[in-house]
Amino acid sequence: LAIAQNHIGPSAYKQNDVIVALNGMTIEVVHTDAEGRMVLADTLTLTSRQKPDVIMDFATLTGSMHTALGDRMSGVISNRPALACQAVGAGVSSGERVVSFPFDEDYDSDLDSDIADIKQCTLEGGADHIHAARFMAKFIEHEVPWLHVDLSSYNRKEGLGAVQSSVNGFGVGLGLALIKQLLDQK
Repeated sequence: LAIAQNHIGPSAYKQNDVIVALNGMTIEVVHTDAEGRMVLADTLTLTSRQKPDVIMDFATLTGSMHTALGDRMSGVISNRPALACQAVGAGVSSGERVVSFPFDEDYDSDLDSDIADIKQCTLEGGADHIHAARFMAKFIEHEVPWLHVDLSSYNRKEGLGAVQSSVNGFGVGLGLALIKQLLDQK
C-alpha cells in the first residue's frame, strides 16, 4: 500500500531537485504537487520485482483526467491494450465506467530531462494523465502487465448508483469485476 500526503518539511524535495529512485533511475522534480507518481514509482518497482501476473494501481493522480472526462467516468491506461479493454468491460459490468487512454511511446520525449534520466512531469499540462502513466511505466520491471486506474475524474456530488454521496468507493466494483474476469481466464 503506497500512500502519499503532500506536506512540507525540512526533508521535502523541491522543484529542480534530482531524486534517485529504487531502480536507480534519476528523476528531475518539476512540480512538488506530483508526489503520487513519485511514491508509485518505487512501489511499482517493488511490486514488479515479485513478478505478479498483473499489477493494478488505483490513484487520484491527475487533474487532466478530470479535464478530459468530467465527473461521470474515469480513465485507465495500460501497458497491455487487452488489459485496458478488459478494464473498460469491467467498468461497464460494475457500473463504474472507464475510458482507455493511449499509452504511446511518442509521449516519452516530453519527459526528457537535461539533468536526470526522466522528468517527473511537465509544466505544460495537456496530456498529464498520459505523461504520468509513461513516467510510472519506467519503473515496472520484468515486463509485468500493468493497469493504472486514475480515480481523480469520478467525484460526483450526486454519488454513484445507490450511494448518494461523493464518497462512493469508485474503483472497488471495477477492481473486483476485473479481478473476476482475470481469474476466470486462468
